[in-house]
Amino acid sequence: MKFGFKNLFGIRFKLVFLSSFLLVIPWLGYQYILEMEEYLQLGQEQTVLGTAQALATALNERPELFNEGSYSPARRAEDLYVYPIFSPLELDDGSLLDWGAYQQYEVDYDSKNYLRTPLNPVRYYFNDDSVSFKNMVGEYDGSLYAYFKVYDDQLVYRDREALSVNRSDFLQITMLARDGSGITNYVIAPYGPEPIYPFEVENDYSDPVYEGRITGQWYETTNGYEVELQIPMQMLGERLGFTIFDVDDSIQRTISTVVATSKVADAERLGSLRLPTPEIDRIVAGMNHNNSRIQVVDFRGRVLLTVGDIQSATGLQLAKAASDDEKNKYWESLQNQILRPLYNRFLVQPSNDFIDELYSDVTREGNHINSALMGVPLTQFRTLADTQTRILGAAYPIFSGEDVMGAVVVDQNMNGLRTFRNQALEQLFNTMLAVMLVVALGLFFFASRISSRVRFLRNQAEGIIDEGGRVKNTMVPSRSSDEIGDLSRSFSSIVERLTQYTNYLENMSSRLSHELRTPVTVVRSSIENLVLSETNKGSKVYLERAEEGISRLNLILTNMSEATRLEQMLQTSEKEKIELRAVVNGCVEGYKLAYGTCAFETDFPKYPIYIRGVPEYIAQLLDKLVANAVEFSRNEQPIRVYCRTLRDHATIKVSNSGSFLPEEMKERIFDSMISVRSHERQKQPHLGMGLHIARLITEFHGGQIRAENRKDSKGVVITVVIPLFYD
Repeated sequence: MKFGFKNLFGIRFKLVFLSSFLLVIPWLGYQYILEMEEYLQLGQEQTVLGTAQALATALNERPELFNEGSYSPARRAEDLYVYPIFSPLELDDGSLLDWGAYQQYEVDYDSKNYLRTPLNPVRYYFNDDSVSFKNMVGEYDGSLYAYFKVYDDQLVYRDREALSVNRSDFLQITMLARDGSGITNYVIAPYGPEPIYPFEVENDYSDPVYEGRITGQWYETTNGYEVELQIPMQMLGERLGFTIFDVDDSIQRTISTVVATSKVADAERLGSLRLPTPEIDRIVAGMNHNNSRIQVVDFRGRVLLTVGDIQSATGLQLAKAASDDEKNKYWESLQNQILRPLYNRFLVQPSNDFIDELYSDVTREGNHINSALMGVPLTQFRTLADTQTRILGAAYPIFSGEDVMGAVVVDQNMNGLRTFRNQALEQLFNTMLAVMLVVALGLFFFASRISSRVRFLRNQAEGIIDEGGRVKNTMVPSRSSDEIGDLSRSFSSIVERLTQYTNYLENMSSRLSHELRTPVTVVRSSIENLVLSETNKGSKVYLERAEEGISRLNLILTNMSEATRLEQMLQTSEKEKIELRAVVNGCVEGYKLAYGTCAFETDFPKYPIYIRGVPEYIAQLLDKLVANAVEFSRNEQPIRVYCRTLRDHATIKVSNSGSFLPEEMKERIFDSMISVRSHERQKQPHLGMGLHIARLITEFHGGQIRAENRKDSKGVVITVVIPLFYD
């Protein structure tokens, strides 16, 4: 049985290959989900814009909502925005951790905010960038809270022996009185990291008077210091400003840099307080259940109010997962350990661990916000840097007459839509994988069943005929009603008829030999009687020719029955241990006498060669091989007889010079009634039985016989290989 490369492309491979085209279905499903994602994204965009429009409509034509009480509307960058704080703050904990998310509203003040002071009205302090600070102002329970992150490369505290409060690093609070009568200054100049002790001072920092209503804490940091303070709302008027004074020379103690939130020396330029009204809170709070982040900004883009956070603003409410009791543990294990890691390689998994840098400051920027502040609503998509998170933002203007008072900004991250898409894709892939697995396994088993039946049919067909071409088995017809079963029954019928015909051919020689011997004997006896009677010379010639014909016919009958008799004898013969070298050597010596005109060359070992067999049959085998070699030998070249061992086999080779054996006859030459002799070379009748008998004897001894053309010269070599016998 031979297997080649073609076996790789059998029925199973072809069916599995064709079934692989079913993978087009998941691809189509994937494209469909992506298309649906675009439609959902468009719908989410319209929803976000509609939310912004609805809230902006509620705030239109109501400018009073942007003010609280007597606080004037903020129109300048110096204004301070007071954000509502919803939980108490600890001012003596040594850090700003309790400010939490409120720190996103802090404002930077640096070299752009240098100014001149009342002590030196003509001098600007901008000789270096050694000082800057961040500030945030909020309101909780009737008090104004503020913190300052001051970046100062050189800290100089107040001298404990000095009475002045302006000869060190200090914080100045400037506010307009509630009755508008004038500006009041407060100075915080500590001796070190400690609770603050504010002093009310004159414009020239003289006559410091302790103010106990202002409380807080001053503490150092690695790059400067931080200040937290609390001011009762009753103390505040319409305007408020903060100033950081920096002293770098601890000896001279002269002021080197001043950074302020506004022009604190000018009541008109002092920053206004800006507090969103409770009405805005109530309006925006009513929109706090749409899974979005909503912000109201003024015409300068500064945030007045924020509801929600961008991390949780997914815009979509996904269905809840099944409870643990309803989940299949084995399926969950397969999905978590194999499928989901595989999907994560090509599906972008959303994450809420991101920071929106565009909205990390107190002011808001972006094309959609800029467009809304110009009176045109707009939506935009942004992809955050170093992440795969996309942000959808919509801004809608708030009008008061023809003026734009601000804008409503509604933001959502696209993680909800992406999670929904991933869940849909995972469900699609899981379903398609299950379907493909079932289909592939079904096709594989179907193809395996078909291929196994075809292979069984092939094995039966190959086992019918042996290497000699004889029919030795029959085929069992299949009972299946399909095409393969029909083919099996057809083969069985063909084999049955072929077996009958082969048996007829195999027995024909023995039957002919048996049937022809009687008339041949009668003819021979009649001719002998005629010879004994008186005949003339003419009739004697015809009698001699008839005698010669009868002899040739009798030889043909003998050859025809020889193979049949030999097969019968081989079935009853018993093998014995024989020394092969001696048998072959004895036969060759006889051939030298029998074929006196032919020369023989031998190649025998000095050691004995033992096999199990029958010496007479080995001699008969050599007789057939040598007779064949003598008949085909030419140019008076010697006939070579070789007998040696090779591994665990004995090898006999008989070679002669002469014509080559045709390639198509190398296997058929050992069949019955096959001969390659030309009529000119036949001196006596031949039926091609000699080499056939040689093969029968070789197979009886468990060996193999083959014919090959010689490579050293023109001629043929016949090789017999027989297993060795070991005691």
